[in-house]
Amino acid sequence: MSLLAPLLEPVATIMGMPLSVGDLAGFATGLVCVWLTTRSHIGNFPVGIVNCVILGLVFVELRLFSDAGLQVIFIIMSLIGWRAWLRHDGNAASLPVFRSNGREWLLLALAASLVTLLLRQLMLWAKGSAPLLDALITAMSLCAQWLLNQRRRDSWLWWIAVDVVSIPLYLSRGLPLIAVLYTVFLLLCIRGWFAWRAPQAVGATA
Repeated sequence: MSLLAPLLEPVATIMGMPLSVGDLAGFATGLVCVWLTTRSHIGNFPVGIVNCVILGLVFVELRLFSDAGLQVIFIIMSLIGWRAWLRHDGNAASLPVFRSNGREWLLLALAASLVTLLLRQLMLWAKGSAPLLDALITAMSLCAQWLLNQRRRDSWLWWIAVDVVSIPLYLSRGLPLIAVLYTVFLLLCIRGWFAWRAPQAVGATA
């Protein structure tokens, strides 16, 4: 029996859906993280790191290796963001937002396609679950995070695409609460896209 198996053991049932420790912990920390982020509270970083650790362990047990590795990258990026926010007293509201140009969109699309193909082959070799979707989610998430780190408005479109692909994947893998969590993320990303489109929130094209 795997040491991580208890994370997926049902401990409760809501509306006929069995929920595991991993479901409940991932859902709770994810919601707290998003709530803190909407309030521009620096506490979103440590909570987000805990969320990534929990989801990473769940993904390892489900053999979603690419998603698990992605959590490690997000932890590193969260540490970088945490440090950056500390230098701004935890307030980044005054920083400008930029738009990506056509050339950058093309380069990102090519990069996402290449990373998806490479990771798919790696996941096939590792006998991972859902290698194509797993690889696609990872590739798009990396592009989204890269854009978000540069405060690009377009990052929201990439996150929306990530959520649209992730929700049915997690439902098919018996993670209903994580799927609900990503549905909440999807709604927040749509809100973020419209908020960052406001003229006063958009800086010059880089």
